[in-house]
Amino acid sequence: MTGSSDTDEVSTEHSSVSTWMQALGTATGNPGGGAASGLMLAIAAGLTAMVAGYTRATHAAEDASGHGEHGSEAEATIAALRGRAEARSELALRLADEDAHASRAFGSAFHLPAGVERDEAIRAASIEAAAASARMGEHAVDAIDDLAWLTEHGNPALIADVAVAIGALRAAITGARTNVSFDLGSVRSAHGTLEEVRADEPRLWELVPVFDRALERIDRLAAWIDSEAAPTDAVS
Repeated sequence: MTGSSDTDEVSTEHSSVSTWMQALGTATGNPGGGAASGLMLAIAAGLTAMVAGYTRATHAAEDASGHGEHGSEAEATIAALRGRAEARSELALRLADEDAHASRAFGSAFHLPAGVERDEAIRAASIEAAAASARMGEHAVDAIDDLAWLTEHGNPALIADVAVAIGALRAAITGARTNVSFDLGSVRSAHGTLEEVRADEPRLWELVPVFDRALERIDRLAAWIDSEAAPTDAVS
């Protein structure tokens, strides 16, 4: 945002939800879709922590008895899961702010006068924007296991909250997958080709199918619990 200082910018740490959402709706792209994806990951993680907090070790142990898990083990599993979710929620908000900064640099690069400096700026900003989305997406993929555990062993009274968390996590990974792919494609504006981008950034490139497979897994989880989370669908 031209003419603004860092203190004028919104952030997930210092801004209210309403202020952040107002900034999201302005035509600046800072924050934009990538930052919104980070917020969705934070929501998924927060709900995961909440459901874990309501899950009793005795119930989880009964559900997991076929796998040899006892009450003390279930209690440790729940505590570790909740700790990861709480930490992931905080991290996701930081990643949302990082993506917002990358988005600003991305937009600024395209406003430079045509020439070598512009091409270099576009290439650097595109790769950094892709990397920011990739970091968020990788943390979102890591969150699937914990939600999968809760779908099977979590407090059944909160299965609808698990379903919402799954939906939020899906949105986060969809955003990461799309933004990584789009940002890598934007390098072509600096007179590159997709083949050159793939050769130069193999790790970022290979994350796109990783995210695709993660989305397939999330969809299977959502389908598995749908009859419990939304029982009215069973009534014709």
